[in-house]
Amino acid sequence: MPIYLPELTQQLNFPPVEQALRQPDGLLALGGDLKPERLLLAYQQGIFPWFSEGDPLLWWSPSVRALFAPHQLQLNRTLRKQCRKAQYRFSINTAFEQVISQCAAPRARQADTWILPPMRQAYRQLHQQGYAHSVELWQQDQLVGGLYGLMIGRLFCGESMFNRQPNTARLALIALQQHLQCHQAGWIDCQMPNDFLDQLGVCHFPRTQYLALLQELASQPCSDQTWLPQNIKLSGYE
Repeated sequence: MPIYLPELTQQLNFPPVEQALRQPDGLLALGGDLKPERLLLAYQQGIFPWFSEGDPLLWWSPSVRALFAPHQLQLNRTLRKQCRKAQYRFSINTAFEQVISQCAAPRARQADTWILPPMRQAYRQLHQQGYAHSVELWQQDQLVGGLYGLMIGRLFCGESMFNRQPNTARLALIALQQHLQCHQAGWIDCQMPNDFLDQLGVCHFPRTQYLALLQELASQPCSDQTWLPQNIKLSGYE
């Protein structure tokens, strides 16, 4: 059984990730809270929260993790053409609240959302403290795509992304990796594999291999210049 974490306590420790269940894969603990201190400790240990409305707060460390290594994103012809057209403006940390709201909005094939108000509030706090960040795509003044996540040392831990036009979430991911590579290693943690990520060439890491990489990257400080609000450009697709 997963371990129960009490709320409103100074004791923030999680059980060892090796105790995570095989079915459902990766379920480690339930309960606790979404205080910034607990969330940061979770990500530093390879754990993340994920729960639906009506569920208790659930904490996960799946047996296989999805990561993009630097320079690993695979672009098909359509994406390369979109990159060359440069019809979008890309920015960093200029509209975090709008991005997380769009990520939480109902989708055509998914009416419910796991980005519930307590989650949104928690990641807003992490953004205000300089840990959570967003990438935005604009068409003129309209936000049409983006993503958000946490920076743990030199590892970007992605949380969610959204499209308002075809492929804009993929383009946000490309912009994120290029931006990271300008400042640091460029590794992106996408939590669990899925068809969308597989199409872009994501790597599947066993938990032990992921934790070793996390330990290495988490100990390397991120540049202070990385997440200043700014516009960015895609390169290499002329």
